Order: sequence, then structure tokens, then C-alpha cells
Amino acid sequence: MRLVLQRVASAAVTVDGETVGRIGRGILALVGCQRGDGPAEAERAAERLAALRIFEDADGRMNLDAAAVGGAFLVVSQFTLAASLERGRRPAVDRAAPPEVAAPLVEALAEALRTRGHAVATGRFGAHMRVELVNDGPVTFVLDLPAAAG
Repeated sequence: MRLVLQRVASAAVTVDGETVGRIGRGILALVGCQRGDGPAEAERAAERLAALRIFEDADGRMNLDAAAVGGAFLVVSQFTLAASLERGRRPAVDRAAPPEVAAPLVEALAEALRTRGHAVATGRFGAHMRVELVNDGPVTFVLDLPAAAG
């Protein structure tokens, strides 16, 4: 599983002109599920996201997690994160998990964050989405979680 995480002042996702998810301060998580990913990766991702200290404390240091600042999560599936640009001019997406595997994993990640007490909004899996965000910093990280062995 590969995630692009952006600390945001606000973010929203629309589908066909309808806003389907919106947050204020928090983390926009673009989620790419890869072949071999399963529920363990979704749980590990939620654990990492919930504990991620990327918000500034009173001294201006990234020392606070989303809960400490009242932040929310916007979880948006993005299969192109599993793409390879190693050869040719067209991205190869054969490493992406098929939709019937990826959709439940993205939902499991969102639900695992909710279970930890976080406000979570989502995009709409498989839809053409428009994502708007105000990146706060800018602060952006890439989190790669290789599929668990076994």
C-alpha cells in the first residue's frame, strides 16, 4: 500500500459536481492499494496515520498528531499510486490491486481511523473525482507499506 499524505488547512472531493467528502484542518490521504495488500496493510496504515505527528506545537515543531489538533482525515482512493513510470511513456498500472480487492481495503482504512475516534470523510471509489486542497506548509509525505509476508 502506498499513501501520499498531505497536511491540509482544508480539503474536499467532488464527484459530478457533488461534494462527497470535506474536511477542515487535517490530513488528506491518497491511498493506492497494490497487489498483495490485505486487511493487515489497511490496519497498519490506520495505526501509522493516527499516530503521525505532523502538526506544529506551540514551539513550531511537528510534534502533534491529528487528534491533538482536532484534525480530521479525508481518505481518497488513487490507484495510480501503484503505477510504474520505469519504462515507456505510459504508466503501467499492473501493480495496482483490482477494484474488488482495493475498494474494501480503502474502506477498512477509513473505518479503522473512525474506530480510533477520528472524523473521517472519503471520496467515492472508482469515480472520477476532483480533489481540492489547501496544503498547509506545504507538508507532504509518502508512506510505503509493503504487503506483509505470508
